[in-house]
Amino acid sequence: MNSANYLNCPIPSPGDDSRITLAHGEGGRLMRELLRTRLLPSLGMDSSTADDAAWLTSEAAELAFTTDGYVVSPLFFPGGDIGKLAVFGTVNDLAVSGAIPRWLSLGLVIEEGLPWATLAAVLQSAAEAAGIAEVRIVTGDTKVVPRGAADQLFITTAAIGQRMATGSSSDGSPSRPTGPASLRPGDELLVTGSIARHGIAVMAARDAIGIDPVPTSDCALLTPAVAALLAAGVVPRTMRDATRGGVAAVLHEWAAASGVSMRLDQAHIPVDDSVAAVCELLGLDPLHVANEGTMVVAVAAQDCNAALSALRSTAVARGARRIGRVVERQMAAVVIDRGIGSPLPLDEPLGAPLPRIC
Repeated sequence: MNSANYLNCPIPSPGDDSRITLAHGEGGRLMRELLRTRLLPSLGMDSSTADDAAWLTSEAAELAFTTDGYVVSPLFFPGGDIGKLAVFGTVNDLAVSGAIPRWLSLGLVIEEGLPWATLAAVLQSAAEAAGIAEVRIVTGDTKVVPRGAADQLFITTAAIGQRMATGSSSDGSPSRPTGPASLRPGDELLVTGSIARHGIAVMAARDAIGIDPVPTSDCALLTPAVAALLAAGVVPRTMRDATRGGVAAVLHEWAAASGVSMRLDQAHIPVDDSVAAVCELLGLDPLHVANEGTMVVAVAAQDCNAALSALRSTAVARGARRIGRVVERQMAAVVIDRGIGSPLPLDEPLGAPLPRIC
């Protein structure tokens, strides 16, 4: 793809709503509107079916099912590649729904001219990631399209998982997250590690930004962190891996679903120095930038300390922090205390400031 294409503005021109734009696929408000007003109604679905995974009930077990697609550019970046990203990203959607992965499908759309060595490296990485995640790749598909019809390689996935076991007693409490509609004022908001690493790592690799140390993607498996929470008897209100649109997009979704507001404390939000430097240089808010191995977790206030202890016992969530809390509905759905007076509204991203990051 011609690099000049990355300079196109993804936001639609005023008055032009007749076509899909890049912003409709970037995790912000326009993507939510696309799902709510066009895709879901056309398919006979309602907004309650728009979570990361859908729960399926069979006679034998309760199963979770999810699907995803990956179009990252470049294919290889510090901390990961499209193969690792596709497996971990799909499995993470099951994990934040409270499911452990069992089976995964993997489809390839290959552009004519892709080097065999590149394809081999991607497939090896995907296989290694599947081994780490303990998920079996059981089916897939391959298509080859003419030059210019794809950007080297696209991957589509689907996965099925089973409900994770919990350490809670059978006292009527939920055995898996009940979703953002269950959020209540006083609930605590946690993040499992430094934010914005993936989006900045991909952009730095794509545009050869010379910064030392080089930003590294957080592309990682979240299943151990979720399993540790549930084993400790902590069932979050809701969880979400903060991919496109970043933490801000997740919190705006939750506020819309629950009718309450989210209040963040900027001083408690972890951001690596190299990521913060790039964001400051480019005028980006780390809260709007994508992650691929970091999730936002909402828990009841009484469960906060136990949740942090459980998360920090795992390598992927060792840097877990409390970043804010749920409050009564305010004028703004999400506000942030930046240490300069009263809390300020945190805007919902329309699209993503960085193209092609997952």
